[in-house]
Amino acid sequence: MAATEAGGTTAAVVEAASSDRFQQLLQQPGRSLVVVHFWAPWAPQCVQMNSVMAELAKEHPWVTFVKLEAEAVPEVSEKYEITCVPTFLFFKNSQKIDRLDGAHAPELTKKVQRHATSSSVPAGSNDGAKEDLNVRLKKLINAAPCMLFMKGTPQEPRCGFSRQIVEILNNHKIVFSSFDIFSDEEVRQGLKIYSSWPTYPQLYVAGELIGGLDIVKELETSGELDTICPKAHKLEDRLKELINKASVMLFMKGNKQVAKCGFSKQIIQILNNTGVDYETFDILEDEEVRQGLKKYSNWPTYPQLYVKGELVGGLDIVKELNESGELSSVLKGEN
Repeated sequence: MAATEAGGTTAAVVEAASSDRFQQLLQQPGRSLVVVHFWAPWAPQCVQMNSVMAELAKEHPWVTFVKLEAEAVPEVSEKYEITCVPTFLFFKNSQKIDRLDGAHAPELTKKVQRHATSSSVPAGSNDGAKEDLNVRLKKLINAAPCMLFMKGTPQEPRCGFSRQIVEILNNHKIVFSSFDIFSDEEVRQGLKIYSSWPTYPQLYVAGELIGGLDIVKELETSGELDTICPKAHKLEDRLKELINKASVMLFMKGNKQVAKCGFSKQIIQILNNTGVDYETFDILEDEEVRQGLKKYSNWPTYPQLYVKGELVGGLDIVKELNESGELSSVLKGEN
């Protein structure tokens, strides 16, 4: 099937089988919004979301809907840091403006409606869209007990102020989640108005704005910073409990029944073949644990395997142990 061209009468989900085709679709004339589904044929939730995309294509004929097999076009997946499927990216004028991880049909529908409407309605004339943005901003600032809106990521800050505030938070062992405001222009501009704070970075605790770098520095000097973020220590206790919940504990994207990324699927297959009992934790269901465990164990990616509370490693290490014949003894705590 082909996508609707200007003046066409049908709409469909277009497949991008190569990086070049993906770039062509981003640059289609006459279409301001492009929605890309990074999917995998082995994941049933992806097949389901392809059907959702097909229905949305009928309702929004002037939006381009694209499906891209994540593992078949790795250069595109790596560029946009696709680590699980399904993942949806939203583009306007070839620029990424939004992202949705997971099979959430209602949220996908809302995002498509909001971005499609903002594409076609003049600025300032859509009060409903503004209201939706405020709801989204509220959810974002409450996504974790301590939330930092910054330029870049904690691993790769993209301005000196963001780098400094990350260093301060890390030095005080404060557990925080972050949002890269370069990844979403709507959030970047909207949050300035929502919180009446014109610059970045911005730090929020329990949904309340603390301030920017200067205020965080003042709180550090006065000794108040540690008391403002008390949940950091509680999170550490929670992480200890989780990694010791079972003798063999796997932190992954998805669960034993439905793995939500290729790496998690592979490690599940290896563990199942050993016959050793193990428990799993879906890090996609808890952003605080997802970010906190990376720092707690100094291991930046998932899946992560623990035996008797000690980190074994990720997929590559588990593969090596399996190939060398050591995995079974490691899982039994004999090594």
